[in-house]
Amino acid sequence: AMNDPYSPPPAPSAGISLDERQWAMFAHLSALLGGVLTSVFGGWGTFIGPLVIWLVRKDAMPFVDDQGKEALNFNITVAIVALLLSGFFWFFTVVTLGLGLIIVIPLLAWLVLVVIASVRANAGEAYRYPLTLRLVR
Repeated sequence: AMNDPYSPPPAPSAGISLDERQWAMFAHLSALLGGVLTSVFGGWGTFIGPLVIWLVRKDAMPFVDDQGKEALNFNITVAIVALLLSGFFWFFTVVTLGLGLIIVIPLLAWLVLVVIASVRANAGEAYRYPLTLRLVR
């Protein structure tokens, strides 16, 4: 069921309209915009775009409700991790003579996962991000 946060994503459905698939894709992609716009503050704003799209479209579009919550939960998780890591980033980079830059790997993983989710949503396929706290149900 779409409302069970621990269930696997539903199978692709030909019954999902183009408009609904595009809004679901925007829910995922809006995290990139939020990350860029708040990058000078550590990129914590990755969840703002998914939140707005989910709130505006969730009642009229079940697929956007599902994928908006997924994007929101994933990006809340990313914001929490970014907040926790940001204080240690420069410290570890200096102390480890640059090896602390390995912390950039989660940023690249976030980017790849958001793109994958966006492409799948646009195809009408629900996506579940790995390692995501399911805070919004």
